[in-house]
Amino acid sequence: MDTVDCVVIGAGVVGLAVARSLALAGREVLVLEACESFGTQTSARNSEVIHAGIYYPKDSLKARLCVEGKQLLYAYLQERHLPYQQCGKLLVATRTDQLAQLEVLQAKAAANGVGDLRLLDQAEARSLEPALHCVGALLSPSTGIVDSHALMVSLLGDLEASGGILAVNSVLAHAEYAGGAIELVAEDGTELRAKTVVNAAGLQACEVARRCRGMRQEAIPRAHYAKGSYFALSSRSPFSRLIYPVPEAAGLGVHLTLDMGGQARFGPDVEWVDNPEDLQVDPARGEVFYSEIRKYWPALPDGALQAAYAGMRPKISGPGEPAADFLIQGVGEHGVLGWINLLGIESPGLTSAMAIGAYIEGLVGAE
Repeated sequence: MDTVDCVVIGAGVVGLAVARSLALAGREVLVLEACESFGTQTSARNSEVIHAGIYYPKDSLKARLCVEGKQLLYAYLQERHLPYQQCGKLLVATRTDQLAQLEVLQAKAAANGVGDLRLLDQAEARSLEPALHCVGALLSPSTGIVDSHALMVSLLGDLEASGGILAVNSVLAHAEYAGGAIELVAEDGTELRAKTVVNAAGLQACEVARRCRGMRQEAIPRAHYAKGSYFALSSRSPFSRLIYPVPEAAGLGVHLTLDMGGQARFGPDVEWVDNPEDLQVDPARGEVFYSEIRKYWPALPDGALQAAYAGMRPKISGPGEPAADFLIQGVGEHGVLGWINLLGIESPGLTSAMAIGAYIEGLVGAE
């Protein structure tokens, strides 16, 4: 049976960032990816937004790792000359009863260490984005967008340059701690022993955790899946910044984001589903998009939206429940020495990825 120092399960942006951090720290790292390539699930189907750290409760992992991750990510993108834009975001109130919510969000962001947000009145907001309808807005200058595929290619390159290996089509069948290490068996019968296993399997992370014998089952939350559909704008975008309505239950509303070419897309919405592979976009959902978007862009033409793609949020809180924090578990929580679970790593997971990598490196180094 082959032996390796560290195994990371999952090669999305978070798994790659964790593996890179471990490899740069001198650890021998093998990444097991169930799909045919890296980053084909949640990491390939999101808004590609670099979040500022506005929405999350003070002292939560989401708040801490988002703010730290944003700084690490911008520095990395600049150093490697990777495509990104720090275009900024306007968080808009379209009714006067929403203005107080903007002040709450500004205070929450400041408590998280994000002190650069600025409240704008209607005239100030429209001077920045003339097509915008609002009664007030909150400007977040540190919000941006990134080419997530280019980022993952770079993280993988760093991993491999440090001796790490990516093994695709590698599905974990079961694992258990035995004889001072974790024994892993893949569905094809391949066996491995590892001192450390990091479960960064995203949508499958809760299920992967349950495949480890000896894991306290009550410690593993139920997985919930919130599908988000996106619609693309068929014409040129009238906006140069991201436009977000005030937050809604389970998501951040039907917002406008931009890709690296300046093309506008809207979404994601929130649709609770049982099947994480349900990624078809129902064109009929576009009718709701029109009504939501016209609250802040009344001039949206009929027929201008085209069904684009859908993504899936790997949630550990369900409909009607408060949004859960990132859940990072070690032996004290689940009972398996050397195994670390990363559960519920939804937004702002992309922004937080490099900070999560550093955090896990610290946990592994402390063992």
